[in-house]
Amino acid sequence: MPRPAVLLLASTLALSALADIDPCEIPLPPIVTKMGRLPGVNELPVRPALPDVLTMNDGTPVTTPAQWRLRREEMKRTLEYYATGQMPPAPGNVRGTEVKAELVADGKVKYRLIHLTFGPDDQLGLDIGIFTPAAGGPFPAIILQSGPPPGATPLPRLPNGANQGRGQNVLLVTGPAANPPPAPSLGPDMPALGRGGSGGSGGSGGSGGTVTAESTAVRNADVFRRGYALVVFNPNDCGEDTTLRDPDGSWAFRRTRFFPAYPGYDWGILAAWAWGASRVADYLETDAAIDRTKLMIITGASRNGKSAMIAAAFDERLMGAPVVTGGGGVGAYRFAGPRNSETLDIMQKKYPNWFSPQLREFWGQREKLPFDQHWFLALCAPRPFLALEGDTDVISLPEAVRQSVLAAEPAYALLGSPGRIGVHYSHHGHAFTAEDWTAMMNFADRYLLGKRDFTFDWFPSEAELDAAAKRNN
Repeated sequence: MPRPAVLLLASTLALSALADIDPCEIPLPPIVTKMGRLPGVNELPVRPALPDVLTMNDGTPVTTPAQWRLRREEMKRTLEYYATGQMPPAPGNVRGTEVKAELVADGKVKYRLIHLTFGPDDQLGLDIGIFTPAAGGPFPAIILQSGPPPGATPLPRLPNGANQGRGQNVLLVTGPAANPPPAPSLGPDMPALGRGGSGGSGGSGGSGGTVTAESTAVRNADVFRRGYALVVFNPNDCGEDTTLRDPDGSWAFRRTRFFPAYPGYDWGILAAWAWGASRVADYLETDAAIDRTKLMIITGASRNGKSAMIAAAFDERLMGAPVVTGGGGVGAYRFAGPRNSETLDIMQKKYPNWFSPQLREFWGQREKLPFDQHWFLALCAPRPFLALEGDTDVISLPEAVRQSVLAAEPAYALLGSPGRIGVHYSHHGHAFTAEDWTAMMNFADRYLLGKRDFTFDWFPSEAELDAAAKRNN
C-alpha cells in the first residue's frame, strides 16, 4: 500500500475511534503498576498484518530456541500491558485441606472437596472439586472452569452493573442493576459440570438446579473410563464477573475475591480467572492422585474459554482446550467482524472489565495493536493446543481463528513441534456440547497418552457455514 494511503487509513481509523467513543463515559481511575508505561495508541504505527511472533521488538529475527525464550518474555509483557492487565507472581504458598470425600457412581469414582489457601498472609482461598477413578492412578488432570464444586458453600455475589448484558456501553454509568441477580448455583457459563450449553460472551447463562458429585461423575463417565481426573472450580470465586462500578468510577470487582490482596496490579477479570487456574495447578502438583509428569488440560466455554486460553499461554504446565471463545478469544482481532462476529470494539463496549485497562485505547484502531490473539497461541508452543468451536456460533469467525493458528505456527515449527495447534468444529452454536468434550478427550489421548492419531485441522468454508446456518434455522 502506498504511504499516502497508509496515512489516510490511519487518519480514518483515528476519526472512527473518536466518533465511536462516547464523550459522556465516566473514566476509570488509573492503576499504577510496576510495569511502567508502554507506548499508547497514538504512538504506535498502523500494522494491518498480524505482528510476527518470531521478530523481537528491536527487529531481530528469532531463529533459535534460546532466542524464543527471550521473545516469549517480551510477548508476555506486551500482552499483560495491553490485553490482560498485569497479574501477580505465583504466591508460592498454595496449600489444600480436604473438606469432604465420598465414593460416587456405584463406587467407581472418588470425589474430594478441597479448600485451597494462598497469597499474602494466606488470606486468599478457593474451593476445588477433584474427581478421579476410584482405583489406580496417578491420573492426568482436566481442569474445568465451571460452577461451584459440589458441596462447596457459595460465596456472596456483587450485583450486576446497571446496564450489564444489554449490549450498551458500560462506562456510561455507575451503580448496580435495578434487580440484582441471585447468587448463581452453577457459574457464569456452564449449566452443568462438563456438558451442556453456555451463556454467550455477553450473557450470564446457567440453567439453575443443584449439581451433585454423583450427577457430575455419571455425566462425565467417559473421562474416568479413559483414565483422567476432572478438577472443577468456579472462576467467580477468583474474581466477580460484574460491570458494577463504584461512585468514583472504579470497578467494584476490585473490592472482592483476589483483588484486594494485590492492589498494585491492573489485571482484569479474565486474568484473575487464569491466575486462579494456575493456583489449582500449584496444588495438583502436590496431590498423589494426579500425574504430575503430564500436562494438565485447562478448559472452559465462552468467557471461561478466554481465560483458559490466557492460563495456557502464561503457565507452561497447562495444555489449552478453550471452547467457543468469541471476541477476545482465539480469533485474531484484525480479522473479526464479518458474519456478525465479535470485534474488539464490541468487547470494549460491553465487557472492558474482562481486559487490561489499556486495551480500550484501541477502540476503532485495532490495526495499531502491537499484538494480536495469535500471540496467546504462540506462547503455548511447543505444548499442544486445541480450539473447540461451533459451526453456527456467529460470534466467532472461522477465518479469524484460522489466521491466528497460521500466525502462531512458526513458533511451533521453531521448537520442532509443527502441527500441534488443533481446531475442531462441532455442529452447534455458542455452546459446550458432548461432541466438544469427546474431541477434547481424543486430543488429550493423542498427545498425553499416545493413543489414536486423530486429526484436528478442518475449518468450515463459507458455503459450509451458510449451510450450517440454514440447518440451524
